[in-house]
Amino acid sequence: MAKLKIGVVGGGGIAQAAHINNYKKHGDKVELVAIADVNKGVLQRNIEEHGFAYAFEDYNEMFADVELDAVSICTPNKFHAPATLAALKAGCNVLCEKPPAMTAAEAEAMEEAANASGKILAYGFNNRYKARAQYLKRMIEDGELGRIYAGRISAMRRNGIPGGVFVNQELQGGGPLIDIGVHMLDLALWYMEFPKPVSVLGSTHRELGIKPLESVPTPWDYRNYTVEDLAMGMIKFDNGATLLLETSFIVHTLENTNNTVRLHGTKGGCDFKTGGVFQSRYGTIVDIAAPKLPDPDSHQLQLEAFIDAVAGNGRMLSTPRQGVIVQQIIEGLYRSAETGEAVKL
Repeated sequence: MAKLKIGVVGGGGIAQAAHINNYKKHGDKVELVAIADVNKGVLQRNIEEHGFAYAFEDYNEMFADVELDAVSICTPNKFHAPATLAALKAGCNVLCEKPPAMTAAEAEAMEEAANASGKILAYGFNNRYKARAQYLKRMIEDGELGRIYAGRISAMRRNGIPGGVFVNQELQGGGPLIDIGVHMLDLALWYMEFPKPVSVLGSTHRELGIKPLESVPTPWDYRNYTVEDLAMGMIKFDNGATLLLETSFIVHTLENTNNTVRLHGTKGGCDFKTGGVFQSRYGTIVDIAAPKLPDPDSHQLQLEAFIDAVAGNGRMLSTPRQGVIVQQIIEGLYRSAETGEAVKL
C-alpha cells in the first residue's frame, strides 16, 4: 500500500510535540510532504529538521499545489476553521487541534463541510486515548456508575500561564477555558455520552496575569495579557444532569496542577485523576482503585488512530458533532460571563 501523503498547517510547538515527530515514527505508513506557516523561520527549520518537500506561507497555496491524503491543523485557534474548511475542500482528511474553532457557528460549518466531503474530521482531544480514560470509559459503559447526574470538571494551574499566542484574546478566543478546560470538558461529555446542553452560567476573572508577580517566572508579557486567568461555570443538560467547571492559568491555590473529571452516578462515582471508582456495596463504602495501567503518549496513540482511520482501518474517537457541542458550551460560558446572565443553548 502506498504511503499516505501528510501535510501540516502551523509548524510551532504543538505541531512538533504532538504531530510531526509522531508521524515520523510511522515512516512505513506515511510521508511528510508539505507544511504551511506564516513564519519563514519556522518553515526553514521544519524543512531542515523534518525533510518536508514543500513549504508554503499560505496554506491555500499548499492545498492547491500539492495532493495530500491528510493534514494536521496546528495553528492558533483563530485559523482552525478556515484552514480546516480549505483542507476538506481540497479532499484532505483532517486532524484539527483543540478547540475545534472560535465559535459554535464555525464548528457547525466544519461539521457540514466534513459531512459533504465524506472525509474524516477529528479533533485533538488526546485525553480520550489515555489508558486511565479508557479504563473509566469501560467501567461507565458496564454500568458501574449507573445514571450520571452530576459532576465537576477541573483544569487548574497555580502558576502556568503559557507564553506566545496563548495570552492573546484575538488569536485564541480566550484563556484557560478554551485552552485547557476544553480537555476536561470534552472528557466529561464523552463519559456522559454527550447529552444535549440546554443552559450555562459562567464567570471569568483577569486578576493576576495582568501584572508582574514577585518570585514568579513570567514567560508572558503581562502588558499584553488579554485573556482570563480563571473561568468558572455551570452546565445543565436536557437529561437533568449538571456539571460544574473551574479552570485557571494562574490562581492562588494549593496544588500546582489539578486536571480531573469527577462524576456522580446513581450506582457510583469516579475520578479521572486517580482512575478510582467509588460505590456503596454489601452494606459498606467501597473504593475500587484503578489497576496499574500503562501510560503511553496519548498524542501518539491519537495520531496512530488517525493514520489507521485514513487508511480505512478503524474510526476516530471524536466526531464533528461532538466538536460542535463542546464549542457551544465554551461560547455560551464566555457569553454568560460577559453578560452576567445565564445563557440558553
